[in-house]
Amino acid sequence: MLAIFLKTLPFFALISLGYWAGRTRFFSEEATSYLTKFVFYFALSAMLFRFSANLSLANVLNWRLVGGYLWGTAFVYGIATAVAFVRKLDVPTAAMEAQCAVIGNVGFLGAPMLVLLLGEQAIGPVILVLAVDLIVFSSLIVILITGTRDGQLSILMLRTVGLGLLRNPMIVAISSGLVWSALAIPIPEPMNEFLAILGGAATPGALFAIGASLASKSAGQVQIALWLSFCKLGLHPFFVAIAVLYLFPIDAYTAGVVISAAALPVAGNVYMLAQHYDVAPHRASTAILFSTVFSIATVSLVIAWVGQF
Repeated sequence: MLAIFLKTLPFFALISLGYWAGRTRFFSEEATSYLTKFVFYFALSAMLFRFSANLSLANVLNWRLVGGYLWGTAFVYGIATAVAFVRKLDVPTAAMEAQCAVIGNVGFLGAPMLVLLLGEQAIGPVILVLAVDLIVFSSLIVILITGTRDGQLSILMLRTVGLGLLRNPMIVAISSGLVWSALAIPIPEPMNEFLAILGGAATPGALFAIGASLASKSAGQVQIALWLSFCKLGLHPFFVAIAVLYLFPIDAYTAGVVISAAALPVAGNVYMLAQHYDVAPHRASTAILFSTVFSIATVSLVIAWVGQF
C-alpha cells in the first residue's frame, strides 16, 4: 500500500501545486481556463490519438468490459437517483447528483496516471471507459435536463447531443486514432515525435489544471457532497468490481484497470454542465473538491488492491 501511495503521490502533488497557484492568484481563472483548453484540445488529444493509432480496434473493443462497466455505473447512477427522489429533488437536480456519483476524471487524471502506473496496455480499457462515460452518461444528463425543461424529446435536443459528441476532442482523437490503426498506416517518424512531445505535456498540464480549477471551487452543502463523494469513490468502484469480476468476468489485468478508473474522483466537466444548465453547481463543485482530496488515499487503496490480481 505504501509503495502504491508513493507512486500516486507525485500526481496529487502536481494537483496540489496547481491548487496553490490558483489559490494565490499566481494563476488567474483566465490563465487556468486557457491551460485547460490547451490540455483538452491539444496535449491530451495528441496523447489519445497516438495511443489509439497504435491499437487494434479488435483488441480494444471488449463487449464484456463495456457491459460490466455500464452495469456497475448504471447501478450506482440508480442508487444516487433514488436517494435524490426520496429527498424530493426534481429530475434535473437528481440527474446532476447521479452524474457526480459516477463520472470520474478519466480523461484528465485517469488516462495519464493509469497508463504510467499500470503500463501502456491500460490505455485500451481506459479508452472504453471514457467512451461509455462520454457517449452514454454525458448524453443522458443533457437529455434528462433539456427534456424535462421542454416537456418532451425534440430533434433539436438530439442534434445538440450529437454535435456535442462530434465536437468533443477526446472522442475525435480516439476515433481518428482507431481509424488510422484500422487502415494500417504507419505513423511517420516526425509525426510520431511531434505527437509524443505534445502528448507529453498532457500529464503535468492536466494535473496542474485540475488543481488550479479546484482553487476556484466553492464549498457548499457539505453533507450532500460527502454522500456523492462516497458514491463516486466507494460505491462506484465496488459495483463495477462486482460486474467485471463476477457478472461479466474479464481478465484480471483489464478488470483491475477498469476498477481503478471507476475509483477516480468526480470529473471537472460535471461542474461545467452544472454551471451551463444552472443545475446544482455548488454541490457539484463541492463534490469535485471533496472527492479529489479523499481520492489521494482511496485511489491508492484501490490500485494496491487490484495489484493483487
